[in-house]
Amino acid sequence: MGAHPSAPSGVERDGGRTTLDAVIAADPPGELGAGCAARFGGRLPFLLKVLAADKALSIQVHPSREQAEAGYRAENERGLQPGDKARNYVDDWPKPEILCALTRFEVFAGMRTTVDAAALLRALEVSELAPIAADLESTSDTAALTRALATILTWPVADRDVLVAAVVAACARVAARGGEYAAACAATARLAEDHPEGDLGIVASLLLRYMVLQPSEAVFLPAGGPHSYLRGTGVELLANSDNVVRAGLTPKHIDVPELLKLIRPAVDVPVIEPRPLGGGVFVYDSPAPEFRLYRAELGPDEVALPGIGGARVVLCTEGAGKLSANSGALKVTKGESCYLSARDGAVTASGPAGLFIAGSGIDC
Repeated sequence: MGAHPSAPSGVERDGGRTTLDAVIAADPPGELGAGCAARFGGRLPFLLKVLAADKALSIQVHPSREQAEAGYRAENERGLQPGDKARNYVDDWPKPEILCALTRFEVFAGMRTTVDAAALLRALEVSELAPIAADLESTSDTAALTRALATILTWPVADRDVLVAAVVAACARVAARGGEYAAACAATARLAEDHPEGDLGIVASLLLRYMVLQPSEAVFLPAGGPHSYLRGTGVELLANSDNVVRAGLTPKHIDVPELLKLIRPAVDVPVIEPRPLGGGVFVYDSPAPEFRLYRAELGPDEVALPGIGGARVVLCTEGAGKLSANSGALKVTKGESCYLSARDGAVTASGPAGLFIAGSGIDC
């Protein structure tokens, strides 16, 4: 749900159907608010998604704005065409993101400390990983995590199947006997069910923190934070970009040198609890200027929706919500979404309903 040029949402406007990017392009200040239109170049700054992971998605990292602009410019100068599989940068935007769990949601997100990663590798007793563990044990410098990742992702092709098989078998043993690393090792062992032999992302996952989000908890992924979504359903809000640099668990393009340039092994990848704003409305605080995620648990009483002054996308995940503004009223039921422009101004909503509201992270 958004206005990325590669797949803009369809909208109904003035009795006809069009696309959201076309609506915004016709009047950026009126649709986005003058401040947001100026800050983001007349572009809706966020995308809202419902993500349902039935198998592990790729381990990936997203660039900062400066990295995205530089990478996109460099690939254009090299003559890479849009859609070229060798591209890392399909646009010049960053892609921070937040994922709020609707169900129990398993993730690998952020990197372990050097001490923790070394202890896990030692627990596996896989001889091939012993030199990596020794390097991690020799220092607290997080650069050792980048070296470890580089070693894994550039493993000799002829030996990859053997390494992955040994890691999967070791993870199954650790998971079976229980202890501190049992859950993480069980998750890594399951990756082999989703991805073919020889995918080094299975080994790379050992360097990442394993977390389980409970419903209503969220995780924020800043630029440079490696992550993979494993199992579960959630609402994802991200900056308006498709830029992804992958590390594994995928048949798609993997550019290890570019990945290592982007990764920030010490970056904080926090779990975020919703902060109540009153009236059954909650906010998920994050530093991203492109977006802010809100959740509303509505009863029969009308409640003011947050994000006034800018564009918003409202998604109904439970029940049915009635939205009212000076311009009229609209009903959204479970699975439906709607777009509110800055021109709509103050909007109230009532239920019973569960709503997610996506807006800009700055005052518009």
